[in-house]
Amino acid sequence: MKILGFDFAPLNIPLSRRLETISVFTFTCCFLFLGFGCLFFCLYVLLFTRYYYLPLAYFAYYLYDRETPARGGRGHQLMRHLKIWKYYANFFPLKLIKTVELDPKKNYIFGCHPHGILCYSHFGNFCTEGSGFSELFPGLTSYLTVLSGQFMFPIFRDCFMLTGAVEVSKESISYLLSKETGGNAVSVIIGGASEALDANPGNFTVRATKRKGFCRLALKYGASLVPVYSFGENDLYVQVPNPDGSRLRKFQDFCTKRLGFSPPIFHGRGIFNYNFGLVPYRRPLNSVVGAPINVEKNENPTTEEVDDLHDRYLKALTELFEKHKVKYGVSENDHLVFKD
Repeated sequence: MKILGFDFAPLNIPLSRRLETISVFTFTCCFLFLGFGCLFFCLYVLLFTRYYYLPLAYFAYYLYDRETPARGGRGHQLMRHLKIWKYYANFFPLKLIKTVELDPKKNYIFGCHPHGILCYSHFGNFCTEGSGFSELFPGLTSYLTVLSGQFMFPIFRDCFMLTGAVEVSKESISYLLSKETGGNAVSVIIGGASEALDANPGNFTVRATKRKGFCRLALKYGASLVPVYSFGENDLYVQVPNPDGSRLRKFQDFCTKRLGFSPPIFHGRGIFNYNFGLVPYRRPLNSVVGAPINVEKNENPTTEEVDDLHDRYLKALTELFEKHKVKYGVSENDHLVFKD
């Protein structure tokens, strides 16, 4: 049904479909706005109400707890198993595909590609049980590393940690990989925030050629590297055209370097329409987990050893993409494009 150029959803859509849309819309709004919302709420209570002691008490707790995001976080299975995450996964739908068994006695670094606009597949796979991580990889505990700034927002930080999110830092990853009994799968979105600026339908750009810190940590702790590629992640939104060298892209790159997060200008669909809004388009997300690259522990790896492991990783990622791309809707003529 079209009204004023907007293509509205019919009224007789099943309730389950509505719940799927609401679940994804809720996550999107929380990710984009809840952090600042919690911050402004605490400031309001502090400055304009008689309950000023509550944010002061929280601030004391924050100072005491500030290292937790770099010390394994505070993930809880109850949060990860909420029903909302099943609706979230069914919206796209999101599927996690295992290609080989992973030994739960080892630690792993999952290299996740691509970043996409808001990392829907990586959050759904590694911060929730929506796609069944624990069933596919029994004995492994998943952690998703995110920007440290996410844990600066009051209240929001505590909710986010409950999903298994931790700080993306050398200290944080080292803490998890140092567990000698194994069983930790640390997911790192290798391309980072800058890769979000390349997230357009049909774009297969991967920013990984100079990002080698994860390889050094894998060597230092003997953690196996596992490439993960989410087919469809870049198809969820449409960005305002921002080719390299354009004024918009230069401004976005400047903000990314200065602020630590990228400001893509994008749109998807709405809750009740299919043309415009913050909700991503319903497009399949297929996250393929490749075979692990076994790494021998070396506490002081040389630059050459890090480079060699990095080359092996990029080769494994390329092979994973090429092997599965046609099955998940990518043309035989499309290939990964590596950037700095």
